[in-house]
Amino acid sequence: MRIALIGFGGVGKAFIELLHDKHEILKSMGLTLILKSVMNSKGGIYNPMGIDPLRLIEHVHQGGELCEFPDEGIRKETFQNLIMRRDVDLLIETTPTNNKTGEPGLTHISKALERGFHVVTANKGPVLLAYKQLCTLAAKSHVQLGIGCTTGGALPTINAGRFDLAGAQILSIEGILNGTSNYILSEMEERDCSYEEALKQAQQMGIAETDPSLDVEGWDTATKLLILTNILMEEEHKLREIRVEGITRLSPQHIQEAKKEGKRLKLIGKAEKGNNRTALTVGIEALSQDHPLFNVNSTNKAVRYITDTLGDLTVIGGASGTTPAAASILRDIINIYKGYPFV
Repeated sequence: MRIALIGFGGVGKAFIELLHDKHEILKSMGLTLILKSVMNSKGGIYNPMGIDPLRLIEHVHQGGELCEFPDEGIRKETFQNLIMRRDVDLLIETTPTNNKTGEPGLTHISKALERGFHVVTANKGPVLLAYKQLCTLAAKSHVQLGIGCTTGGALPTINAGRFDLAGAQILSIEGILNGTSNYILSEMEERDCSYEEALKQAQQMGIAETDPSLDVEGWDTATKLLILTNILMEEEHKLREIRVEGITRLSPQHIQEAKKEGKRLKLIGKAEKGNNRTALTVGIEALSQDHPLFNVNSTNKAVRYITDTLGDLTVIGGASGTTPAAASILRDIINIYKGYPFV
């Protein structure tokens, strides 16, 4: 399978490393991934015979720029050239998320699907804003759109809901969908420290971003919840409809008071079907010890589905970080290769 990668940040680089590390396992499945094109915001490289993942990673680790990769046969690449050539089977799109316009990812994904490329993306923006339209393009071109990375990285939230709950009506979705916030809450409970101290620790460990606002204010959770709800419950909600509360106002006293009652504070995203509408909320909940999400700690995530005929399904775990996110992209690629229908 011939592939191209657009977006060469942490997840993109981790994916290139996985191509090398998992080569033999993929080969045993009968799957050979030939990396022909890699692009970032500064430009791109293309080799019709394939780019060596190991050499590219070594070049980057030594401080080299992508566009300066000194490999034989390398040519300059643009997205327009990639689309016009049509010499790849699948595009991996990992550019930064833009929840307002979806760009530039929305254009990348739309054009690739129109030209008959499978697409696997880690980019939440296009999925949030235009999932149905993208599915229509994919179906028209008889290709697949993999989005498993967008709602929990390594945690198989979308795939579990789509495949393992097939035929059942999902009545509610609730989840711990942000590893950064969950880590901070766990640290506040275990160390009896302030939010600021726990955040600083998370940033020093590379768990929290320099600007963690999307995570700690609940908007990353809201975005993931919205994608899950609209796709799995087949509804059409907007981000502005969700009542969102983050964790920034929590004090150690709040944490310890809940602990004395045998409860644990968690940032929960929840979608519940009512008589006339589905209510979507993101906020702090005090979970009792018998709740399925009570013991989901540190950077772990979880999602719980309640259905009409298959009962409850809770999926817990899924490591956080760039490598697990890249691994979830690889998972979707393998499943597309095996013929699983995503659209």
